[in-house]
Amino acid sequence: MSVIVSFDHANIGYLAHPVLKDVTLRVNDGEFLLVVGPNGSGKSAFVKTLLGIIPAMGGEVRLFGERVDRFSDWANIGYLPQSLHDFNPLFPATVEEIVSMGLMAGRTFPKRRSSEDRKRTDEALDRLGIADLRSEPIGTLSGGQLQRTFLARTIVHHPSLIVLDEPNTGLDSKTREQFHTYLEEMNGKKTTIIYITHDISEIHDCATGLLYIDQRVLFHGTLKEFCSSDEMEETLGAHLQHHLCQEHCGGS
Repeated sequence: MSVIVSFDHANIGYLAHPVLKDVTLRVNDGEFLLVVGPNGSGKSAFVKTLLGIIPAMGGEVRLFGERVDRFSDWANIGYLPQSLHDFNPLFPATVEEIVSMGLMAGRTFPKRRSSEDRKRTDEALDRLGIADLRSEPIGTLSGGQLQRTFLARTIVHHPSLIVLDEPNTGLDSKTREQFHTYLEEMNGKKTTIIYITHDISEIHDCATGLLYIDQRVLFHGTLKEFCSSDEMEETLGAHLQHHLCQEHCGGS
């Protein structure tokens, strides 16, 4: 089993101010890792360091065995950032065009769409329930529709690693359930998934592991191990921990 993501004694933060200290962990091929922690715990900084958007302040971070500052195969990674506020709503593109852009990364010119590209675009649009919006200008979408469009762009090229930072923002319960089912299917085909959320109740059955952070790594292991963790009981309170374990771990 190959290691997809590794942190070795990494300090993570901004402008010499660490928000996460001494992070050491491995994410193996085919894992579905849920990264959980309260607001301000360092989750987004963790993701940005994982993807090389901000450098580690110490230690080492690797993707697919390569140091992240030397990594170049970004077409093999799908990433949805936490905020889409920086997106220009006047960008002249339709929903279908935005989704199909996820297939173009790493390709040389001319970047033409094939019949397989169109098939994958249709599949992603259907999975996120936006096939009827394919011809809509991106600037006319609601917040939830925009989120679904960018989720579709993230998964359309079937990447080996998918990193999702608070992906449920703006999704209704039906779309959320459909999206989680699709993630489970992709994970079953050995796609590695890292799913970040501040809401511990978002634990779902397809996750193979859980990372709980709050300025440092408080827990990293399986859901079963989480349910028997004395430290997590002290952190969350016995009632919440036991409720979550009853719901997701069969009463462990």
